[in-house]
Amino acid sequence: MKVKLRDVTKYSKGTQINGDDLPEDGEYVYMNGGINPSGRWNSANVKGNTVTISEGGNSSGYVNYITKPFWCGAHCYYLFDGPENTRYLYYALKSQQQRLFGIRSGACMPNIKKADLGKFEFEFDTDEQKQKEVVSALLKVESVIIDRKRELELLEDLIKARFIEMFGDPVANPKRLIKKTLPELGEFGRGVSKHRPRNDETLLGGPHPLIQTGDVANSGLYITEHHSTYSELGLQQSKMWDEGTLCITIAANIAKTAILGFDACFPDSIVGFIANEDTNNVFVHYWFSFFQEILESQAPESAQKNINLKILSELKVIVPNIQEQNEFADFVVQVEKTKDTIRKSLDETQILLDSLMQRYFG
Repeated sequence: MKVKLRDVTKYSKGTQINGDDLPEDGEYVYMNGGINPSGRWNSANVKGNTVTISEGGNSSGYVNYITKPFWCGAHCYYLFDGPENTRYLYYALKSQQQRLFGIRSGACMPNIKKADLGKFEFEFDTDEQKQKEVVSALLKVESVIIDRKRELELLEDLIKARFIEMFGDPVANPKRLIKKTLPELGEFGRGVSKHRPRNDETLLGGPHPLIQTGDVANSGLYITEHHSTYSELGLQQSKMWDEGTLCITIAANIAKTAILGFDACFPDSIVGFIANEDTNNVFVHYWFSFFQEILESQAPESAQKNINLKILSELKVIVPNIQEQNEFADFVVQVEKTKDTIRKSLDETQILLDSLMQRYFG
């Protein structure tokens, strides 16, 4: 049956905490909108096994399920005094994730108004036995997804451990390896997007792949897909980079890297690097993985975080023997084959979960 959220549960926003006051070692996570916790806090204001819905920001409408007590901020709704089976309520709302995104209002800072959330309609079966059966089935599939994601994380940890085993900690450089800058190690330069405004429709929609910072940040080692394209006019005011180019983000997502799996253009918020005979792009990609958080923490923040070409060009990269770099890259290629198998299984399991959610909740 269709129900309105306000008819099956109560909901409220939490209490805001100044971000500067958040301790690194707080016992409880601090949920303040967003997809992930915004930090940690020393006490909790909401019990565990609670559904939350992000209230404001780019992720407003995102549905989460928090299993342990936590602190809820003012940009996050938490649901309470509703059905006993809170996990079923979570699945019922999560199945409607895209529709929840659709009730946001505001352009610069999207948010979901309390009244609009209360009027949100969704399918909800009040039969408690049926709820238990649905939750049991979905939990089994979700547990497989969690396991697959954990396997991918462990394989990434294995690659980094192999990097340190071969070359030492690249920050401390205990092996006293020589260092060179990126311009000394290959072709190095910003992407090109001369035309203003950049979103001019005449530039887009053609046959030429266009990579954005999000495509780099959301990729693994290789960029294998794109979501935008340039027209012939777009290509004329840009530059086509070759397959194999290492892409480095310098705006929004700081110092995220991935290697082009095809020829593509990208804007000046991305820097391209093509290794010379002294180094290997796979090696440089993993070298950056140790420095990404450091660079991001040092980036000045205005409307969005960014670093400039000068900062990147002055970074000193350790340069082991090229044979050792190639040996490391070969190791990575073998691990990537295993990761590809796991990713395929993960995709198939996600499709199964989506189909079950569709069956149960429409």
